[in-house]
Amino acid sequence: MSDNSYPHPTPTAPSTRTGAAPAPSRIVTVVPAHDERELLPRCLRALQIAARRSPVPVRITVVLDDCTDGTELVVPSGIERVDLERRNVGAARAAGFAASGLAGRRDVWFATTDADSVVPEAWFVDQLTYWADHDAMVGTVRVDWTEHDAATQRRYDQGYRRRRGSVHGHVHGANLGLRADAYHAVGGFRALTTGEDVDLVTRLDRAGHRIAWDEHTVVSTSDRRDPRAPRGFGEHLLSVATGPGGGPGLVGTAAGAEDR
Repeated sequence: MSDNSYPHPTPTAPSTRTGAAPAPSRIVTVVPAHDERELLPRCLRALQIAARRSPVPVRITVVLDDCTDGTELVVPSGIERVDLERRNVGAARAAGFAASGLAGRRDVWFATTDADSVVPEAWFVDQLTYWADHDAMVGTVRVDWTEHDAATQRRYDQGYRRRRGSVHGHVHGANLGLRADAYHAVGGFRALTTGEDVDLVTRLDRAGHRIAWDEHTVVSTSDRRDPRAPRGFGEHLLSVATGPGGGPGLVGTAAGAEDR
């Protein structure tokens, strides 16, 4: 999961949607996973709980990307699998949505999170509240602090609370949803090893799609010290902990690494 801050978020862009949108018929959610045997089960349990509360059917897909630790063994029945050997989070998210065959549909909502993250019970319900008036929802995260000390937590929280204009301005692949037609219109996720979420939201914004910068639907994510994505969220936390000089007690800038 990256947490790159979006530089100039648009609070409400003019909608490019034409005609009355049909009611949502289903949700497709994608979880990219590279060697996630330890943390993936709790992610999937949370998604299954959230899916039971959803007013429409939810299709959960795990994309196993070059896994060597037996991650496939912890994917329960009822959850779809896509196998990939790219070691590329952008390609993994794209493969998951492509496998649905629903990109471009006007009655489908796409959502994505990360294998080390836990969505709230109302995650799908909350996302669909934006269906009528927005094309995408960009949510925030709460760190499940277990690996880093209190000083790191304080420095991170201070930085995270800084606003980008009138909206929070954070983009996380762990808490992102959008209409399938909007996803298709801008070309979907690109095969980027990090920052694929910021890249997608940037293209949505530039194309005039309406983005909801949600601050209430919060996903919990890990603070692990062995991050998967280069220059991603985990490395951002490590930089906050060690600082640019490599020693403890300094605040790291981690420019461009806070979102994924």
